[in-house]
Amino acid sequence: KLTGLALKPVIAPELVQGRAHLKCSYSPPSPEPPAQYRVLWSRLSSPGKREQVHQETTPQPFSYLEMDGANLRLGDTVFCTVTAFRRGTPEQQSLPEESKGFYAGIKFLPESLEIAEDGKEHVLTVLSTVPIACPGQDDSCKITLQLSTEDLGSQVPGPPDIALSACQVHLLPGPCSGSSCAAATVTVTAVTDFARDGNRVSRVSAQPVSPRDLLWRAHTPRDVKVTVRDLPTANCYSFTDPHIITFDGWRYDSYKIGTFLLCRSDSRAFEVHIRQWDCGGHRSATACNCGVAAR
Repeated sequence: KLTGLALKPVIAPELVQGRAHLKCSYSPPSPEPPAQYRVLWSRLSSPGKREQVHQETTPQPFSYLEMDGANLRLGDTVFCTVTAFRRGTPEQQSLPEESKGFYAGIKFLPESLEIAEDGKEHVLTVLSTVPIACPGQDDSCKITLQLSTEDLGSQVPGPPDIALSACQVHLLPGPCSGSSCAAATVTVTAVTDFARDGNRVSRVSAQPVSPRDLLWRAHTPRDVKVTVRDLPTANCYSFTDPHIITFDGWRYDSYKIGTFLLCRSDSRAFEVHIRQWDCGGHRSATACNCGVAAR
């Protein structure tokens, strides 16, 4: 019997005559390769629900299936199962071998993020595992994704705790490399809100913007969950005749008249100037805040 042939089926994306296809390849054993292969395509449309979408018998060491939006839709996880047999003795079959699941669609990498309110930028990659076809000769040869952010599950609903470097990204067609056929990047930064609001969870969503190709119209990629770790913040003060308390708690008085630098950041373009005028009269030398400027 044909047992243990190690066909090792693998699914890869490919553009065939301008249409997006998936190709299941398998390696025939030597020296006597079987004459026929039965290839069964199936998809995981929802968790735990597998359905057969296509079956064929072929002498070729590969099988193609088109991403047509009906049998195979974006967002499916696709499998191919291959069985080998010799022509004339179809009852002598090898054991069926199944490929790893191939996710067809747009996805974010990483699939989740944990960041802190420290001003650092974190790169989020948006990629398509399916080749992007060009339906026309104009500049429609791209998929534009509208990005949005949303606050999840905080006790007081408010704006999300994250900011993106762009509201839209464009996936441009190109040759597929591995399971990536097009990619774009966006950076995610935690909003430094100077509030002790605990760790908060937000999400990043993407939605294709009116694509020409019907295949992409109903596709909603999976969201990315971003957890923002709250960092404690400090305050500094200058009040009344001015008493000054620094970020690290030092206290002193300043009775001078004039314009002074109250604080300046070493890491970014941010500083605060303060103006003090005489408000003590003839009896005492006292200054009071009369103006502030920040950039």
